[in-house]
Amino acid sequence: MCRNIHTLHNFDPPATSDEVNAAALQYVRKVAGTTRPSKANQEAFDEAVAEIAHATQHLLHHLTSSAPPKNREEEAEKARARARASGRYAMTG
Repeated sequence: MCRNIHTLHNFDPPATSDEVNAAALQYVRKVAGTTRPSKANQEAFDEAVAEIAHATQHLLHHLTSSAPPKNREEEAEKARARARASGRYAMTG
């Protein structure tokens, strides 16, 4: 749904609250169609982010997997390699 929301389940170490909140924020931004709500909508926006983060944390806590936990750095490198291969990632240096 949203390119910036990443899989958070089955990682070692587990997803942090910052990662969960970032995913919730991206979700609410996508649904609301804005990255910055108006002052009139700020409270509803913030409340939605908090509720979705809570639900996400609950989900992650209760999910199980028979697969071994994924390594964060290895998965990040695979994502970078896919981005380079698709031309979405420009090397600098």
